[in-house]
Amino acid sequence: MAGLAATFGSGAMTNSIGDLAEADCFLITGSNTTENHPVISTIVKQAVSQRGAKLILADPRRIDLARFATIWLRQKPGTDVAWLNGMAQVIISEGLADETFIAERTENYDALKEAVQSFTPEYVESITGIPKDKLVEAARLYARAGAAAILYAMGITQHTKGTNNVKCIANLAMLTGNLGRPGTGVNPLRGQNNVQGACDMGALPNVYPGYQQVANEDAGKKFEKAWGTTLSRKPGITIPQMMEGAADGSVKALFVMGENPMVSDPDIGHLEEGLKKLDLLICQDIFLHETGHLADVVFPAAAWGEKDGTYTNSERRVQQIRKAVYSPGKTLPDWEILTMLAKKMGADWNYTDPQEIMEEIRATTPSYGGITYDRIADVGLVVIARKEHGGAEIDRPAPELGEHGACELEPLDPRVVRWNLNGRNDLIRAQLNHIPLVSIEAYTLGQTVEITG
Repeated sequence: MAGLAATFGSGAMTNSIGDLAEADCFLITGSNTTENHPVISTIVKQAVSQRGAKLILADPRRIDLARFATIWLRQKPGTDVAWLNGMAQVIISEGLADETFIAERTENYDALKEAVQSFTPEYVESITGIPKDKLVEAARLYARAGAAAILYAMGITQHTKGTNNVKCIANLAMLTGNLGRPGTGVNPLRGQNNVQGACDMGALPNVYPGYQQVANEDAGKKFEKAWGTTLSRKPGITIPQMMEGAADGSVKALFVMGENPMVSDPDIGHLEEGLKKLDLLICQDIFLHETGHLADVVFPAAAWGEKDGTYTNSERRVQQIRKAVYSPGKTLPDWEILTMLAKKMGADWNYTDPQEIMEEIRATTPSYGGITYDRIADVGLVVIARKEHGGAEIDRPAPELGEHGACELEPLDPRVVRWNLNGRNDLIRAQLNHIPLVSIEAYTLGQTVEITG
């Protein structure tokens, strides 16, 4: 996130997933795409096998995509800055840079040229183990492509030099003008569900929602007004710094939410020692895990199918989720737990539902300004077979349906008849007249459904 935020102003994919189908060349590194992002992997494979697109794969391991690679660069682990700068050096020295794009859309080009000057193919080979000829071939292939896209994941970000790795990737895209067009861009593939959404909402130590800098006075005042509190202009600390702080006593309390550091973090023994030194450890999760067993307080949270809200995927598509079942016991949605806790700490927070929170997001976060529940929700879409072919006739008294009409299908189309309504007390009636091969599923969430015929 930090690398793209520093170079592009936003830690997100520059292009949509659909755009990738138009790429002439892919540069993939730090991503076992077939296993972790199979849909995107399929797009890449189809582009290579059906359209003749080229694939440059930089990975020490023989992953599945190696079968489709035009060039496979097997760098030594931890040497990514070297081979990325090496590609940049070849592109500049051979006159393959997009000078027009650089002049119009970038800054500090002279500094970049000076920084990569020493990263000759011979020098890069001595560091990375990549044969110099392969490096030159890869640089030429990427730079000469009509539309080249870079895909990466945690394989290059979870390093001490992770931020610099991403900055080097961004430099390659800017150097060749591979931004702002279909089939181009720099595209991080997120490792977990809603990582993109969490970062968009400010789950980083140095930014507020929408990557608005904590140190920025105007941003600070805006969120102080929205949240009814006083905010520091000093950025927070990273997770490794938090854990070190717990160990050395500089961090007194931790609130762990949706994470199990006692399993996911390195050096578990050192971590456990630090967590036990804390004055207060709070865990908020859907089950009692290893970290929770060390906690002073555990807040039971609702699982994804037990609450309403939204997720944002890797391409920044905001998707609404709806409560499918009631959560057990005394569990509550995360937002409700946090609201209650804030009130106990003196904040005047009175959120009543996720939609109200989304309205605040719209008001404070420019990148989410055009998003409303009405735009992202599938409100009352009814799919039926054609009436003249023995289909269904739907009586729709619920106002939530509005102008959303039924979609006409071909006769005997084995589709699903669905009602997806936001209301809680709507009466829906359906008269069915022998619809072959069509099943009926009603997602009621409190509606009364009457089906006859």
